[in-house]
Amino acid sequence: MEPSHMDLPRQLSELVVKSLDDDKAEDIVVIDLAGKTTIADYMVVASGRSTRQVGAMAEHLREKLKVAGAAAVEIEGLPQADWVLIDAGDVIVHLFRPEVRSFYNIEKMWGIEPPAARQDMLYA
Repeated sequence: MEPSHMDLPRQLSELVVKSLDDDKAEDIVVIDLAGKTTIADYMVVASGRSTRQVGAMAEHLREKLKVAGAAAVEIEGLPQADWVLIDAGDVIVHLFRPEVRSFYNIEKMWGIEPPAARQDMLYA
């Protein structure tokens, strides 16, 4: 059975989480943005231990999102890989080194506790 377009954002967010988990990302947070903003349906935030890991996770996600049917996948920040933004339309992914993530604390903007305050992955 062909998945409906309405399910695609959720499926893409799940694909992102699986890919990040496979790549040993840390502190994965999924924020449901539906009804809160028009920029995307989901935002995923995760950390990598080094710029090399952050860059590799971003490259893996680019390929997997394209294969999964994301219309356009844009990446910003890959050369430095301290903070990489992946815009897949319905899903936006922020990948950080831990120090950079802590500094910007973008989860707080959406009313989400920082990773250190939680015990596990969160769908907010």
